[in-house]
Amino acid sequence: MVTAQQASAATTAVASVQQTKQATGYVSDTQGPLIGATVKEKGTSNGTVTDFNGFFTLNVKPGATLVVSYVGYVSQEIKAGDNLKINLKEDGHIVNEVVVIGYGTQRREAVTGSVANIGGEKLNQIAATNAAQALQGRVAGVLMTQTGSKPGDEMQIRIRGQRSLSASNDPLIVLDGIPFMGQLSDINPADIKSMDILKDASATAIYGSRGANGVIIITTVKGAQGTPAKVTYNGYVSFKKVFHKYPMMDGPTFNKFRQYAGKYKNSLDENENTNTDWQDLYYKTGVSHNHDLSVAGGTNGGSYSFGAGYYHDESVLPTEGYDRISVRGNFDQTVGKYFRFGLSTNNSYRKTQGVNNMYNVLSASPLSSPYDENGNLKRYNTLPADDQVVVTKETVERDKDVWLSENKGIGSYNTLFAEVKCPWIEGLSYRVNVGLNFRSSKGGSFTGTGVNNKDANAVNSGSISENQTRNWAVEHLLTFDRTFAEKHNLNVVAMYSAEQTTYESTGASAQEIPADYMQYYNLSYATGEVNLNNYSYWQSGLISWMGRVMYSYDNKYMLSAALRSDASSRLAKGHQWHTYPAVSAGWNISREQFMENLTWIDNLKLCVGYGETSNQSINPYSTLGTLSIRNYNFGDTYKAGYYVSSLPNVDLGWEYSKTWNFGLDFSLFNGRLSGSFEYYVQKTNDILLDVTMPSTSGVSSYTGNIGKTENKGWELTLNGIIIDNKNGWSWDAGINLYANRNKLTSLASGQDRDESNRWFVGYPIDVIYDYEYEGLWNESDIVKGPDGKTNLEALVKGGNVGMIKVKYTGDYDANGIPTRQIGPEDRQIISMEPKLMGGFNTTVGYKNFDLTVIGAFQVGGKLISAIHSSNGYLNMLTGRRNNLDVDYWTEENTGAKYPKPGGIQDGDNPKFGSTLGYFDAGYLKIRAITLGYNFDKLKAIKDLGISRLRLYATVQNPFVLFSPFNNESGLDPETNSWANQNTAVGYSEYSGKHKMPIVGYNTPATRNFLFGVNVTF
Repeated sequence: MVTAQQASAATTAVASVQQTKQATGYVSDTQGPLIGATVKEKGTSNGTVTDFNGFFTLNVKPGATLVVSYVGYVSQEIKAGDNLKINLKEDGHIVNEVVVIGYGTQRREAVTGSVANIGGEKLNQIAATNAAQALQGRVAGVLMTQTGSKPGDEMQIRIRGQRSLSASNDPLIVLDGIPFMGQLSDINPADIKSMDILKDASATAIYGSRGANGVIIITTVKGAQGTPAKVTYNGYVSFKKVFHKYPMMDGPTFNKFRQYAGKYKNSLDENENTNTDWQDLYYKTGVSHNHDLSVAGGTNGGSYSFGAGYYHDESVLPTEGYDRISVRGNFDQTVGKYFRFGLSTNNSYRKTQGVNNMYNVLSASPLSSPYDENGNLKRYNTLPADDQVVVTKETVERDKDVWLSENKGIGSYNTLFAEVKCPWIEGLSYRVNVGLNFRSSKGGSFTGTGVNNKDANAVNSGSISENQTRNWAVEHLLTFDRTFAEKHNLNVVAMYSAEQTTYESTGASAQEIPADYMQYYNLSYATGEVNLNNYSYWQSGLISWMGRVMYSYDNKYMLSAALRSDASSRLAKGHQWHTYPAVSAGWNISREQFMENLTWIDNLKLCVGYGETSNQSINPYSTLGTLSIRNYNFGDTYKAGYYVSSLPNVDLGWEYSKTWNFGLDFSLFNGRLSGSFEYYVQKTNDILLDVTMPSTSGVSSYTGNIGKTENKGWELTLNGIIIDNKNGWSWDAGINLYANRNKLTSLASGQDRDESNRWFVGYPIDVIYDYEYEGLWNESDIVKGPDGKTNLEALVKGGNVGMIKVKYTGDYDANGIPTRQIGPEDRQIISMEPKLMGGFNTTVGYKNFDLTVIGAFQVGGKLISAIHSSNGYLNMLTGRRNNLDVDYWTEENTGAKYPKPGGIQDGDNPKFGSTLGYFDAGYLKIRAITLGYNFDKLKAIKDLGISRLRLYATVQNPFVLFSPFNNESGLDPETNSWANQNTAVGYSEYSGKHKMPIVGYNTPATRNFLFGVNVTF
């Protein structure tokens, strides 16, 4: 029998069910889904945000009205219902309210970790080969360093400095939710909707060891559910000119210089009346163009987007270029109320080609001519001590089929997902992500018979290399996202993932290939020496568990905690698992009652976070040790023997970092001024390091967990709206400033220095360890002792006035004469770390016109220029070959920077000539100036069915200011090579596992002029 109390309870329960209904829908803009748009029941605090794909679910009262808002867009009110399609329009204040934080999204005001965001529209304000170039100088704490100036070259990315000595310092790239194992150049920048950069451990810990060096999350463009197909074309053409020629001597200058040096006389192929500019004969105008076509839209319950792009980039050097064809697609489909599935695929074909022979061009004597007396191109010129092949644009293009170097590759990155919502528990869902990735490349080079050689019958040669990387990843995610009692929001994520990567490579080289037209394609026909080499194979795996809880109360107080555990196959048995926590908290001070009267403060949030991450990015099988081959004679037989070259380490474990992050976010004056300030401390322990063994051990090294590093720094970002559509005018600007202080705090066996690797406790990882330049010796510097011996003779045997003076750290006798010669003990530790870095951007608009300027700057630091130092052999100061046009010492020019030509030498270069290559690395660089016009509001355009039409012109790399390197040489102060590239003698000390970018004689920097169009139908 039912009691009255039971009946009343049942009636209340039914009434409660009847009092609420479920509203569902999809929020988008013209570009696709809006992640994290706010959906609220009008007149209440009941609300939610849209998920990664723009969908939302909210329980509301019957007949309720929804208010849909997103910063930078006009809010909309709509009656609650099922499968709503809501499209928001921009209102001109572009401030991204939501960021992707990994395995979810969060409103910016609720983020407690260090996360930066840049939208695709801002990213594409700079036309670039890859997104890293476009990101350069745009985000505080993210340093993009150019490692090559050839078309298609990659950039080095460092987020908040360097942590490791031997393991990787590269950040994790996540593409559409799945870790990305390709290069950024594989991704078409036009396909990117947004990039979110996770910088501190409290934000990156959910990615475990893969996120040890920061995480860059890339979200590609998607379609909008329930919208008609939209076709978009973006294209431009670019013309490249050399930013500045390498500053080599012209004919008269070189002739005077050689005569003063007195070491070489003009050869028969040289004439003091000849003045050949070899660079003019080599360079050309590079023409590049880019085309992107996409179609996006949606059906009821589904969305799609497909696109294709072609990018062609010509260098200013003949035959050198880069091509990329990209194809992408994604679709997302809802089935019923509870199930969704989708696919995202990004595919590319790329080709780089061209030979770089800049050294022959730059060192060629301007007193020689490329033509003989009959006007025909010579094969070579004879100089006083060398024979040099004649290299011009005409010779390179003539020989392009018999003198070539190229690399072709494909990449395919695919993500599939399926998601189901639990019908019995509101806010609970399960999702599985599957990533299937493949990347391969094939490189080949060929030098035909007699090509690039004095001997016309020199045998031909070819080489080939191939590599392939295969990767799969599976992620299982259980998510609970619910708002309770209007003010309590809880988001819980649990994940299990596994991945495996397999890599294979092989190569071969051969001589005397039967016919030049065979190039490198069939080396087995070669009759000369054939070598099979560079075979490599490895496989590694990673399995992980992760849990994260994010809680917020009334959008005032936020707390996030995560726990991740990884197991890596690269580490030793018993040491493969590592677990690390992360916790962060935030306080929205501006939402407190005591802040109500401060109406000029829109948002003020204080954050603090602590987290740990680990690094296992060492070579697979490092725990096992290695064997190497040594050839020897055994009687009359030539044999190969094996020996242990590195020891195994059964205790090899994780390298891990602990990070504290403190942040303050603010928005003032109704959004007119916004920004953030952050300070961080990061300490890395148990560094994975190759430890050098004494020669008496018979083994060169082993890999161990030895060493510690520390990074401290701060970051400031400011964005302001100066004029807000006043009489047709608008003006906004942004700037970011940051500084990082890096140092080694411990090395192996308690030692305080490892000179062979340039590692010194108490100093940054990147330092110069060399003599310190102090000017040039002049007569006024000479001190003579009672025995007639001078201080110069005591320091440098055979030294001369006009030579380089370096810092001496030894003792002096009573007469002021040094007690020993300059030696290795006088080398100094010179930090390369900049004092300050940053970037800026500003846009001024008048009606349909807009003008945008983007720049970057650096204060302090050291730049290594191989072309000025002994490593480049372009500043030998002897007259043997052409020389940089430098201010050199003479009896009439004693205040010069560069030593006396023909003076004391070390090998082929001036004594202490390496010190001439160190420059102050500071600069301010305008990276792009763009003028555009939007035709969107013209009736004639709309009548043609065009919703967007914009024409623009851009000049890239127009000028550089405040750069000592640029002031002296005219060259771009950005690095352009690795330390073992584009030098006559490689910097072996900077070329190991911890490579360093330098300025070498690579493809010259260019100034580019672009003309482009954006159109949408």
